[in-house]
Amino acid sequence: MNTVPMTIIGAEQLRKELDELKFERRPSITSAIAEARELGDLKENAEYHAAREEQGICEARIRDIEGKLSNAQIIDVTSMPNSGRVIFGTTVTILNVDTDAESTYRIVGDDEANIKENLISVNSPIARGLIGKSVDDEVAITTPGGTAEYEITAVEYI
Repeated sequence: MNTVPMTIIGAEQLRKELDELKFERRPSITSAIAEARELGDLKENAEYHAAREEQGICEARIRDIEGKLSNAQIIDVTSMPNSGRVIFGTTVTILNVDTDAESTYRIVGDDEANIKENLISVNSPIARGLIGKSVDDEVAITTPGGTAEYEITAVEYI
């Protein structure tokens, strides 16, 4: 299987979600199924069918998280010397050459990405365009909105 790049924070968040699913949600679903069985005829029991569907979703998510964690390549950029190059896990500040708008993003794994928190996936067009570049490099990045020129103003290994 392919390895899944992940930051330490992302791995911790997945482990926390896994524990919640296994030790809180799974037992509550099991008790909901037991209660629904007591109501009688299972063919016409909406509570039973809803609980079984929820159980299937929960078990699928547990398998998904366990698979990702077992194939995780956890990368800690804080333990690496800052070479000024953009790599997975770095925090990058870029300046749009046309509009002078400055943005700061952290390049993370797919499961960690959240644009509202300026966390972008390593597979996003912006991250793919930035990986391997250094401070003061100018980069043309093609996004769904068109091509834009950016200058890398800072690269932090935090």
